[in-house]
Amino acid sequence: MTGKVLLTGLLSLTLMACSGKGGTPGTTGTAQVVTTAADPIVTFIELGSVNCIPCKKMQPVMADIEHKYGPQVKVMFYDVWKDDAPAKQYGIRLIPTQVFLDRDGREFFRHEGFLPEDDIDRLLTEKGLQPRTGPVS
Repeated sequence: MTGKVLLTGLLSLTLMACSGKGGTPGTTGTAQVVTTAADPIVTFIELGSVNCIPCKKMQPVMADIEHKYGPQVKVMFYDVWKDDAPAKQYGIRLIPTQVFLDRDGREFFRHEGFLPEDDIDRLLTEKGLQPRTGPVS
């Protein structure tokens, strides 16, 4: 458990240092857990690549969702060009693909291609999530 906390902390620091903006999803390793929530309501999985233009456009969207919804959403990124196991696991046909899982790990929504932040907001609020209000560090 201590190793996971340390790894998560190191990844967060690396992301902030590399991006110049705290919380921006990174691309080190195969999978990047952006939010470390004990019991998230929704898991947002982005399957893409760091070299794909629409995938690159999803990076700030994922960071904004993480910032806006905090521990209600667990945001994960898999670079399927570096490791195709997640692509096979989720049966994706193209990238980027977004998969949304409920608290029990059941898929409730899937999208192929760039997914605008407003569409994700609508999806999450329909699931009962509320964006944070006021300044968030």
